[in-house]
Amino acid sequence: MFLAFLYCLLWSFQISAGHFPRVCASSENLMAKECCPLWKGDGSPCGQLSGRGFCQDVLLSNAPSGPQFPFRGVDDRESWPSVFYNRTCQCSGNFMGFNCGNCKFGYVGPNCTEKRLLVRRNIYDLSDPEKDKFFAYLTLAKHTISPDYVIPTGTYSQMNNGSSPMFNDINIYDLFVWMHYYVSRDTLLGGSEIWRDIDFAHEAPGFLPWHRLFLLLWEQEVQELTGDENFTIPYWDWRDAEKCDICTDEYMGGSHPENPNLLSPASFFSSWQIICSQLDEYNSHQVLCDGTPEGPLLRNPGNQDKAKTPRLPSSADVEFCLSLTQYEAGSMDRAANFSFRNTLEGFASPLTGIADASQSSMHNALHMYMNGTMSQVSGSANDPIFLLHHAFVDRELQIPLELELRMVYSWHVGAGNQTRVLCKSSQCS
Repeated sequence: MFLAFLYCLLWSFQISAGHFPRVCASSENLMAKECCPLWKGDGSPCGQLSGRGFCQDVLLSNAPSGPQFPFRGVDDRESWPSVFYNRTCQCSGNFMGFNCGNCKFGYVGPNCTEKRLLVRRNIYDLSDPEKDKFFAYLTLAKHTISPDYVIPTGTYSQMNNGSSPMFNDINIYDLFVWMHYYVSRDTLLGGSEIWRDIDFAHEAPGFLPWHRLFLLLWEQEVQELTGDENFTIPYWDWRDAEKCDICTDEYMGGSHPENPNLLSPASFFSSWQIICSQLDEYNSHQVLCDGTPEGPLLRNPGNQDKAKTPRLPSSADVEFCLSLTQYEAGSMDRAANFSFRNTLEGFASPLTGIADASQSSMHNALHMYMNGTMSQVSGSANDPIFLLHHAFVDRELQIPLELELRMVYSWHVGAGNQTRVLCKSSQCS
């Protein structure tokens, strides 16, 4: 029941993930504020002639913004995606996508009627050929320009309200790096003014479902790129790890012999360039990350600030987190006590469930432990360890008996405005 509900929830997020379809990046689309592309199967908008979907006004919540964001009309992400488009494809049945051309997660076939179950596996359970194929897919995604999506290099106002589009091509891997940056970036208020206390994907109830959608979309893009319909992201089970045991050249990259902040030249990833890591520079110029390469991947695992992140999470930490009965609680942010989400995210102690600003634990601990690109929110998805880490965090949400949650929620995807009441199914009225 929970998984079925969560898939419905994720479907409502398909646009708010931050995708900008290439076919809707023209001044005509932006000024008309409509993104209802033709589906190539029948040549009609949203595949309407085949019953896949239809063009519809975007439905927005009228719930007020929360106190975390005391502005209105200053951020393109408010009431998403209405600043850019107020008419988009509403897909029917098991169809999804910006033109209703894809199947919802878990379905395949020409009419998206065949159910398909895919399993994410521990990276250490992959055979050598399977592991090498995963690395080859990562490399291919890093070197293939996305055929379907572009990234904006300016705000809607900087585009003269859509009359002067500002978009760049981007490779498939970096598209998702940019998405993670975009959803967490600061609000540009004009001049030198910045609002930093905002994040659409962290420190709030949306943390887990947003990242689940991120992984599912990532898998879908790689499946389409490679033609491998059975591809899934492997996970790294970091419970009780005493060091970064995947930080070897056989797996995610060892340390450079002459510079511990860089990856070994023998690693698959030593030549990778990162993007979206210079948040202060973007803010000072009131610009967006434009996908320009900014240098090599940085990683120095185990040399983090040990006063704030003394160790990697233990099995006991995970078990305590899973024992918490409320998905969300109290203030529903990083100060929430006894919140499963806040404890798993790492802003509350995995020993007590009490919020503790002095420590980074659980999910956060992995990011800080890597002591490099992974440790900065805006650019963390540059490191492919991000995928393995979040696949394991997502796994913790799927344990069927311990986390069978039924959600009763009122959720506006705009800034600082998430409100949900969650409980275990045995405790819901």
